[in-house]
Amino acid sequence: MSKLKQPELYLSVDIEADGPIPGPHSMLSLAAVAYTAEGGHLDEFSVNLETLPEASAHPAMAEWWLEFPEAWSASRENVKPPQQAMTEFADWVEQLPGLPIFVAWPATWDFMWVYWYLMRFTGRRPFSEHGIDIRSYAMGMRRKPFGKSGKSYLPKRWLSEQPHSHIALDDAKEQGEMFINMLRENIGKAGDA
Repeated sequence: MSKLKQPELYLSVDIEADGPIPGPHSMLSLAAVAYTAEGGHLDEFSVNLETLPEASAHPAMAEWWLEFPEAWSASRENVKPPQQAMTEFADWVEQLPGLPIFVAWPATWDFMWVYWYLMRFTGRRPFSEHGIDIRSYAMGMRRKPFGKSGKSYLPKRWLSEQPHSHIALDDAKEQGEMFINMLRENIGKAGDA
């Protein structure tokens, strides 16, 4: 069966990094939580990566990380070489039973990192370019400008009780639960449940 004909799976992805762009800077952590279209928790993945040998931390990001010592420490535990980490991630995504759709807040940030690392270290594109930016989804659901679609403007019923700790797996769970809450409400309104 073609992947496009398989059920959609929503993969809430979060990364942590030591700079604004991949290449000159490094991705430190990558995590994803896979949800079914009905909102069921299917599986999760988490890995910490060795920094790129030719890269260095951006001074502003190095300073920012000082505010989150527990998250920094968590991102440096059990690190793996990027090629191994990204191969394991691509293998994990590709074995899931459906069409993987990348979901993040903001997707423009996380997808840039994940796509760059996947292409550099594996040459694989398990998401193709299928992705959803949660804030843009909120903007459409609320029919409000982008500036009025931040988390502080969202209805409490959409928010997750998961912490936003800057530990990749925590943040992937938090934003994934928020997206699933929104998706259920949106599909329910459309009568497509």
